[in-house]
Amino acid sequence: MTIKPLADRVVIKMVKAEETTKSGIILSAGSQEKPQIAEIVAVGPGGVVDGKEVKMELSVGNRVLISKYAGTEVKIDGEEYTILRQGDILAIVE
Repeated sequence: MTIKPLADRVVIKMVKAEETTKSGIILSAGSQEKPQIAEIVAVGPGGVVDGKEVKMELSVGNRVLISKYAGTEVKIDGEEYTILRQGDILAIVE
């Protein structure tokens, strides 16, 4: 099954959280922070949203920084994705 977002929405897949700290301490699953970096899986076509023309600045494969609680989480074919608006993305990670 494929996901095709509408308007200015983007489908992302979260990057796996770090299991060890920089100093080598192994973290338990409960103490790991929710990752804020994700990879874009699908991008909507843009268009007119709320009476304004929206041009999509993102493309599939970009790694992006999102706010911790942005978007709607969905599970499709056993994979977890998040669907959010382009405006909820804070930055592109290069």
